[in-house]
Amino acid sequence: MAKRMLVNVKEEEESRVAILDDDHLEELYVERHTGEQLVGNIYKGRVVNIEPAIQACFVDIGMEKNGFLHATDIVPTPELKKSKPARNASQEGERRGRRRVRRRDEYPIADLVRRGQEILVQVTKERLGEKGPGLTHYISLPGRYLVMVPLIPGTGVSRKIGDEEERRMLKEILLELGPAKEHGFIVRTAGMEQSKRDMQRDLDYLTRLWSVIESRAKTCSTPALVYQESDVVIRTIRDIFSSDIDEVIVDSETMYTRAREFLEVVSPRHAERVKFYAGKAPLFHRFQIEREVENVYEPKLKLKTGGSIVIEQTEALVAIDVNSGKFTDESDPEETAFKTNAEAAVEVARQIRLRDLGGVIVIDFIDMRGERNRKEIERILFDELRKDRAKTRALRMSRFCIVEMTRQRMRSSLRRASHEPCPLCHAHGYIKNLQSQALYVMRQLRWGLSQGHVRRAEAVLNAEVASYLQNMKRRELISIENLFGKEVRVATNGLASRGHLDVSFFDRNGRKVVV
Repeated sequence: MAKRMLVNVKEEEESRVAILDDDHLEELYVERHTGEQLVGNIYKGRVVNIEPAIQACFVDIGMEKNGFLHATDIVPTPELKKSKPARNASQEGERRGRRRVRRRDEYPIADLVRRGQEILVQVTKERLGEKGPGLTHYISLPGRYLVMVPLIPGTGVSRKIGDEEERRMLKEILLELGPAKEHGFIVRTAGMEQSKRDMQRDLDYLTRLWSVIESRAKTCSTPALVYQESDVVIRTIRDIFSSDIDEVIVDSETMYTRAREFLEVVSPRHAERVKFYAGKAPLFHRFQIEREVENVYEPKLKLKTGGSIVIEQTEALVAIDVNSGKFTDESDPEETAFKTNAEAAVEVARQIRLRDLGGVIVIDFIDMRGERNRKEIERILFDELRKDRAKTRALRMSRFCIVEMTRQRMRSSLRRASHEPCPLCHAHGYIKNLQSQALYVMRQLRWGLSQGHVRRAEAVLNAEVASYLQNMKRRELISIENLFGKEVRVATNGLASRGHLDVSFFDRNGRKVVV
């Protein structure tokens, strides 16, 4: 089966990267250039407030909202480790009568930092609503095959590599490279079957990068940005590209050159897989996934069997409901529920990845009486969740066929990044923001005008969207007309809601046609 990575950067405001497996959309990454991306950035900040009650402090990193730093995310000094043994956070929570799970041992926050102290921190979670960004002092720098953990000495191998022989061999190769003893290095899954020379190049790059960051941190004033994470395209190629991806198709010549140069440095043997797409039709339309991308924003999705799933997001929780719908082919209701749940389990895991849902997620499957059926649906769901690159934890299915899980929240969900509260329904629903509406119209125009039987296009839009296109996108509209040699008209429908869009296409005889 062919596996592709599509890179759509034709519009200046937004970059989109899609992973296709046999022409089926499996992963989607979207980054809006008008909004600042914080995750992965490293800042030199100052502790402005310490809260012993919640074992955390707030750090000024130059943002409107101070960052949140928990005690377990601060690297204790060697002196502190010698003088005071840490308490285990999970044991402490059990002693107090509540469950509390943390991987690291916990020191009192007052022993770790003091007010006014300068500290180097990395953003792990984007700002969400009124909350500031989440921070960590456990800094990590990802490379192509290795991850550098500057403040934690030692070597390791990714937990996703399960073969013990492979793990032993990779660790031996890493030790042979002679990494600095004061820093830590972890072999990523992409490091499997790579040459020692490639890993050495990655190690040297990360070591130089950390030296630059340290130098900047020593000379700059506080607060300051000392390292900025790569854009979504380079970041996705670095973190996701692997030998099983047959081609990387880019629709921008500039980004094509950047992506090819990046791979020539980190993985020369795969550089020729980067290809430039020069077609007139939009890239996502060319591979017929634009409709799938638009469905990602819909709260309700239909299943092939006739059932459906409904996804509703709140501030801290995502509820997913599975419905049987019209699927009543089986004479046995239990078998109907099982088949619908089996299809839904696969699609739910896929939608969680595509929409980048995070936090607490509750999945309500159709009730099943049989214990064997519940265990099988549970197995299917857990197998699909293992494909997720984000960290997930799921509990066993309850008697009511409900699965509770958590997923690592790093960025705002896809809907929050591209939608805004609807002013017409008092924030109970969502509509696309102005820029997203304009981008949608531009993509529809490119797709329709690329069809040979179309001679002109007419976009009848809300006054606000029409004004934005005619003023802010006039150059692009002219460029589209010149590219296809066809006429584009933009008119207003006088309606208040931005949701009323009508993009129509006509043939040489003036008849309206479907594209």
